[in-house]
Amino acid sequence: MSGRVLVVDDDPAILRSLQRGLRLSGFTVTPAEGGRPALAALRDTRHDVVVLDISMPDLSGIEVCRTLREQGDDIPVLMLSALDEVADRVAGLQAGGDDYLVKPFALQELVLRLQALLRRRPPTGTDLVRACGLEIDPSARRVLLHGTELSLTRREFALLEVLARNAGIVLTRDQLLDRVWGYDFDVRNDAVDTFVSYLRRKLEADGLPRMLHTVRGVGFVLRVDGGRDTP
Repeated sequence: MSGRVLVVDDDPAILRSLQRGLRLSGFTVTPAEGGRPALAALRDTRHDVVVLDISMPDLSGIEVCRTLREQGDDIPVLMLSALDEVADRVAGLQAGGDDYLVKPFALQELVLRLQALLRRRPPTGTDLVRACGLEIDPSARRVLLHGTELSLTRREFALLEVLARNAGIVLTRDQLLDRVWGYDFDVRNDAVDTFVSYLRRKLEADGLPRMLHTVRGVGFVLRVDGGRDTP
């Protein structure tokens, strides 16, 4: 699987290396040496996915990603960082990032993650998913909860759709990683917990009862039974 990738990094050596490696892996690559050139490139040309460095002097990757999401652009974004810090990962995900990779990394891992993001672009079908007061339209990427529209990131939407299609069924973290992230290798299970917490804040706004439950030692389930999560 290939696609058009925008690679953003203020280090020219890293940019050249990623550009060369991704092209050899079958991608069409556009380089951008900073956050502002990246936003300009995304305005001018259609891309399928973005590889975005977090630490850049002109405009950080966090700011670039946040700007894209505020503009309604849901292009998949894989964020790069030299620091494997929880705060960094959380900040990237909260800004709307879809994935996170720590430098240094193997080119093969980057390629596999990009392929996973491309495989999981929003579907084009028109089948509605209804469960627990939710109505999910995959083709429009629209979610209504009791008639009120929710604003979700691309990853939040994908996770909620999988849970809604399996309402009442407990899904393990590994199952959710496979169906939403699609990785064939070891990734952090805390990614699932992080996005579950994001979804809960939105699903439970205005005092609505919990519908996304944790099942101790197993995983998560979408249901409205008024019961409490197991500790």
